[in-house]
Amino acid sequence: MSAPSRLQLLAAVVVLEAASGLPFGVVNELVPVWLKVHGVDTAAIGAMTLVGLPWTLKALWAPAVDRVGTYKGWIAFALCGAVSAIALLPLLGPVPSLLVPALVALAVASATQDIAIDGWLVSAVPADEQGRATGIRVAAYRGAMALAGGGAVVIGDKLDWSWAFFAVAAALLASLVVILRLPRVAPPPPSSTVDWLALLRDWAIQPGSLALFAFVLLYKLGDSAMGPMVKPFLLDAGLSATEVGLLSTTVGAVLVSVGAITGGDIVSRFGMVRGVLTLGAFQAVSNLVYAGAAVVGTRPAAYLASMFESLTAGLGTAALLALAMRAATGPQAATRFALLSAIVGLTRTLAGSISGFAVAEIGYPSWFAFTFLLALPALGLVPRVSHQAAPA
Repeated sequence: MSAPSRLQLLAAVVVLEAASGLPFGVVNELVPVWLKVHGVDTAAIGAMTLVGLPWTLKALWAPAVDRVGTYKGWIAFALCGAVSAIALLPLLGPVPSLLVPALVALAVASATQDIAIDGWLVSAVPADEQGRATGIRVAAYRGAMALAGGGAVVIGDKLDWSWAFFAVAAALLASLVVILRLPRVAPPPPSSTVDWLALLRDWAIQPGSLALFAFVLLYKLGDSAMGPMVKPFLLDAGLSATEVGLLSTTVGAVLVSVGAITGGDIVSRFGMVRGVLTLGAFQAVSNLVYAGAAVVGTRPAAYLASMFESLTAGLGTAALLALAMRAATGPQAATRFALLSAIVGLTRTLAGSISGFAVAEIGYPSWFAFTFLLALPALGLVPRVSHQAAPA
């Protein structure tokens, strides 16, 4: 089959990233608001971040996705599992102990889908298009997250929380119609297990790999530590659940998209290293803006912090994704990208899991300010990832 056209690639990026963002938005955006509205304390909400461990551990089964079947087949299979898990959540109710198994199942299905999506995109998108493609990827992904954590929140607040989850499940299922029509991109033919592992090992120990892995681990540390407490903070600042939802789906979604597309263009124009460093600095400053909003304690300050964070989240994520795509390019695209994204997921899961306890002990202002400091070490590693950032 001939290579996908530019228009087909654009459609694939949008649909695949939307399908990836919806389940993640349910776990990390919709469920925390649902629990908070029903009186679950912030410590428990923060601890629920641990259900996202499958996104961190997905590298363990990524080789199966690389070596068996096709990426599109894996995407369709996992998507159906994610739809079933999302539809089950409102039937269990806002009780953390009951939700954990279903949320873990959702995370496993979504993580498997993400492995195949990343493999498809890394294999299909040419190297010279990866910078701009990442902007579109992040915009579509964050737009889907906003629908799950914003639009669905409005539905839950105004109508019924069951309808919120069913709406997300229906939107995810609808994407299957488009996914089944996407151009087929198969993984390379399987080699012997020994040769395959040797190739992966050679990639993992090449010069600069240690700096790359440390950078990926730390780049989103500040954001990950702050993220689970953003929506609880907005609610405690006096915003209603509907306001929080609308802020995510309207202004926030637009700003994330603008930031992502702008960030991808900056990386393409000015180079990977300079782009990642500049955009990472803006990303870190957003944590200080939230700290200031927590000190001021007014609704306008909370709105401003949310808007600025949305813009810079798009900038920073586009930069990180562009570098990861470049570093993962090769015959084991899905596994390599899964390893890199698993490192990011480890940061998100572990840092996020203690956020609720930290806020309970030291308050929002101090915690948000501390997360700014957590964002700084990665910036010092940027010059050392130039080897992986070089064009293939």
